[in-house]
Amino acid sequence: QVQLVESGGGLVQAGDSLRLSCAASGVTFSRNAMGWFRQAPGKEREFVAAISWTGSPTYYADSVKGRFTVSRDNAKNMVYLQMNSLKPEDTATYYCATSVYYISSDPRRFASWGQGTRVTVSS
Repeated sequence: QVQLVESGGGLVQAGDSLRLSCAASGVTFSRNAMGWFRQAPGKEREFVAAISWTGSPTYYADSVKGRFTVSRDNAKNMVYLQMNSLKPEDTATYYCATSVYYISSDPRRFASWGQGTRVTVSS
């Protein structure tokens, strides 16, 4: 059974940084693309970043490009999202997800999802 557990969320001020982590189990991690998505209150879930099986290439939403960096450690079954220069509009619950595709930004291609970690950015 696939299990994804996110951590690292919290309350920060605009301009601060956070690093989210996602621990995966029950999956052949090195054969899964990993994605980060987020959902703000009252809004649809949206794509944030994705990383291929091998760590390259990576995809980013335009809204986070240049501020967020996704990375993975296949030896540890971990994926990370480094978030810099956070803005109030980044406030959301962040989810990691797995996909058997090499890489994708389409949430329909991600089969397993974590429970999410909450990020709140105050102005």
